[in-house]
Amino acid sequence: MKSAYELAMDRLQKQAPAVKLTAAQKTEIAEIETNAKAKVAEQELFLRDKIAEAAQEGKYEDAAQLEQQLAREIRRINEDADKKKEKVRGG
Repeated sequence: MKSAYELAMDRLQKQAPAVKLTAAQKTEIAEIETNAKAKVAEQELFLRDKIAEAAQEGKYEDAAQLEQQLAREIRRINEDADKKKEKVRGG
């Protein structure tokens, strides 16, 4: 007898079968993820320094704006990476 989890997984598999990726697709997706992580790290290094500078100078409003900018940049980078990965998957 199957567990509730197994039954749910069977139904899910029927609705949206799992996509098998080729080795080339896996490699390309890994490269996209690596590039996205590098871009996020670059933005964090660049903006964290500016945020610390602004806070040290007492410019807390500027620091808050830079924090928001950093969040937007990270979100944009991740969204771009997701779009590229979907394209590679054939979606």
